Amino acid sequence: MVEPLPHLPPITRLSPLVVRILGGNPSKFTLQGTNTYLIGAGPRKILLDTGEGNDIWPQTLKEALESETASVGEAVKIETILLTHWHPDHIGGVPDVLNLFPHAKVYKNRSTHISPNQEPIADNQFFHIPGATLRALHTPGHAADHMAFVLEEEDAMFTGDNVLGHGTAVFEDLAGYIGSLERMAGTGFKGRAYPGHGAVVEEGRGKVGEYVRHRRGREEEVMGVLKGEEGDEGQGWSSMGIVKAVYKAYPEGLHGPAEGGVVQVLRKLEGEGRVERVGGSGWRIAGAESQKKSAL
Repeated sequence: MVEPLPHLPPITRLSPLVVRILGGNPSKFTLQGTNTYLIGAGPRKILLDTGEGNDIWPQTLKEALESETASVGEAVKIETILLTHWHPDHIGGVPDVLNLFPHAKVYKNRSTHISPNQEPIADNQFFHIPGATLRALHTPGHAADHMAFVLEEEDAMFTGDNVLGHGTAVFEDLAGYIGSLERMAGTGFKGRAYPGHGAVVEEGRGKVGEYVRHRRGREEEVMGVLKGEEGDEGQGWSSMGIVKAVYKAYPEGLHGPAEGGVVQVLRKLEGEGRVERVGGSGWRIAGAESQKKSAL
C-alpha cells in the first residue's frame, strides 16, 4: 500500500531565507505539486523553478510576493530565475514571472533544450542575493541539464528532482544519476534538502545517501537474478523476467513501470562490462557462455 502524502499548504515559509510556493499541479508524478522557491532575506529575491504554466501558480506567487512585501516593508521583486532542469513542470511559468518582472534574468544549464532568452548556468557558479548565496552543481541523471543548488548560509541543498520529499526519483541515465547523487553527498552539506517535489527533508545528506544505497541495492538484486538460472530456454533473462523476480512481492500492475528502471540498471551494468546481451532481448552475466564452455 502506498501511504498518503502529507498535506502541504500552497505557501509556506520554511526558513528566514526560503519560502515554498506549490505549483498547483498535484499528480502521481508531481506528488503534491511542483515546488518553487522564493529565496533571499530582503526585497530582492531569487526564484527557483516556475511550475508548469497553469492558472493557479501565478496567483499563488503574487500572494507570496504580497506577503513578503508586507514583511520587509518595501516592494519585493524577483531579479533572478533559476531553473533546475528543462522538464515542463519546472519551466512552464517563466512567461508569467517575466510578465511581472520583465528585467529578471533566467538561468538554465545548457546541456539540452537551449532557449535564446536564457543565460547559462555553469558548474560551481555562484548566485548572490541579500542574505543568501547559492552554489550551482551540475547533477545530470534525472535530466542531462539537471542542477542542484547549495544554500551556503543554511548548509542546505535544493535537490531538484534528483531527490524527492517522498519515494524515489526517475532518471534518464542511471550511471550519471548515481554519480550525481554521490557528488551531492560528497559536498558534505549537513542541512536540509529542499526537493523539487514533496516535503522538506530535514536530514538532507542522509536522504541522498539513502538514495544511493537504494540504487546500488537494485543493481545487486538484478545481478543476483542473472547469477541464478539461465532464464528462458537458455536465452538469457528478459527484462520483464527480471522484473517479475525482483518485484515478485509487488502488484503486477507495477511491473510495467518497473521494467524501465530495470532496463536502465542493465544498461549501466553493460557499460561497466558486468552483463551482456543475448540475442535480441536477453541478458546474462558477461562471459557466462565462455565460462560454461571452459567448464565442459
